[in-house]
Amino acid sequence: MSKIEELAQAIEYGKLKEVPDLVNAALEEGNEPIEILNKGMVDAMSIVGDKFMKNEIFVPEMLIAARAMQAGVEVLKPKLAGEAGATIGKCIIGTVAGDLHDIGKNLVGMMIESTGIEVIDLGVDVTSDKFIETIKANPDCNIVALSALLTTTLEALKGTIVAIKEAGLRDKVKIMVGGAPVTQAFADEVGADGYAKDAAGAALVAKDLIA
Repeated sequence: MSKIEELAQAIEYGKLKEVPDLVNAALEEGNEPIEILNKGMVDAMSIVGDKFMKNEIFVPEMLIAARAMQAGVEVLKPKLAGEAGATIGKCIIGTVAGDLHDIGKNLVGMMIESTGIEVIDLGVDVTSDKFIETIKANPDCNIVALSALLTTTLEALKGTIVAIKEAGLRDKVKIMVGGAPVTQAFADEVGADGYAKDAAGAALVAKDLIA
């Protein structure tokens, strides 16, 4: 078994402590950083996401795998810097104003990052002004992902989209929405470009929106 295959297996089973050493071993084996990212990490998280969607694993297992992948990404980042094709796009993510929930948002961010998309995480209780400011500061941003975990903050999510539109930025980014009270019908109502009911689905939607 190659070091890339060992790495993919370690990520799939959430063996965080083993991942950094396996990334370095794969590099020493002569593998290109982008190959390690794609075959050792992205492919592994695709398997994890598929298992999650089939209810073969649940949020804790997927979160553990995503954290293991993140540990590998940190080792690879210096090697990927300046390498063409290292990232396929950029996504700004945050939980909307008035909402302090972050576990789902964090998981979505890590899953999106696992597809090769750079993620700027604004955290929780993010105002529409903060989203707008970050979009302006990152003109190469492709996607804005808005999370709401409380029914009471759906209006804040809707208001954020309106504010982005009024700022003249709506045609510059794709907007994704998600969270426990969010539905496809709500996503359609607020004019979002994408919706996913779980983190694995969100990663696929993000990749499709960039493609």
